[in-house]
Amino acid sequence: MATPELAIIPRHVAIIMDGNGRWANKRGLPRTVGHSKGMEAVRETVKAAGEAGVEYLTLFAFSSENWSRPEAEVNDLMGLLRRFIRRDLAELHHSNVRIRIIGDRVKLRGDLLPLLLEAEETTRNNTALTLVIAFNYGSRDEIVRATVSLAKDVRAGLLDPEAIDAAMICGRLDTADIPDPDLIIRTSGEERLSNFLLWQAAYSEFLFIPEYWPDFDKQLFFQALKVYASRDRRFGAVSATPTAVVG
Repeated sequence: MATPELAIIPRHVAIIMDGNGRWANKRGLPRTVGHSKGMEAVRETVKAAGEAGVEYLTLFAFSSENWSRPEAEVNDLMGLLRRFIRRDLAELHHSNVRIRIIGDRVKLRGDLLPLLLEAEETTRNNTALTLVIAFNYGSRDEIVRATVSLAKDVRAGLLDPEAIDAAMICGRLDTADIPDPDLIIRTSGEERLSNFLLWQAAYSEFLFIPEYWPDFDKQLFFQALKVYASRDRRFGAVSATPTAVVG
C-alpha cells in the first residue's frame, strides 16, 4: 500500500498495543505466539510511521502493572524485548531512527537496563523518526516521580512552590523532550487508556480499533492517519469551520 497523500500528518502517534494474548487464544495457540507475532507488527508499524513522515512514535511495550502477569509470560516478554534490541538496533540505527525509553528504570533487572541504555546512546544523534518505547511505564507513577522531584527542590530551597506551573511539571515527566501525542491508537476493541500518557493525552485524538495488535499493519496505520486528518482539533477554542445550525 502506497503512503497516503494527507494534508495533515500527526507529529506524534502513540499506540497501546493490545490483544496479543486474545489473538493467540482465538487460534488455539500459546500466548507467547501472540507476543511474537506482535513484534512483527511493531516492525511494520515503525517502518510505516517513518514512511508517513511521523516524527515521534510511542509504543506501550510493558506497563508497570504487567509484572503481575504469570512469571513465564513476563520472562517471555523480556526475552522478546532483548531480541528486538539485539536484532533490530543496527537496522533502526541505519535508518536514522532515534530510540527513547520512558518509564521507571530503577527496578529493571539483569541486562535489561544496559541494553536499553545502549539503544538510546547508539541512536541519540539520529534525526529521523524518534521511536519512544514505554517500558515499565505507568502514567500515575510518572506523575508521582515528577511531583517528588519538585518537592525535593522545594525542600532544598531551590524552588518556590508558588512558581510551580504546568510547564514545570511537564519538564519533570519522562517525556520532557517529547511533544504530546496528537493521536493515540488502541487496538483490540478496548476503549480506555490503562494508565498510559494521562497527562500528555489532555488534547490527543483517540482512535479505538477492533483489530488485535498482531493484525495491525501498514494499511491500518495509514487508515488511522486518514481518520486523524479528518478530525477538527480545537484545543478548547471554536472551530475555524463551524457547522451551520439548522432551524
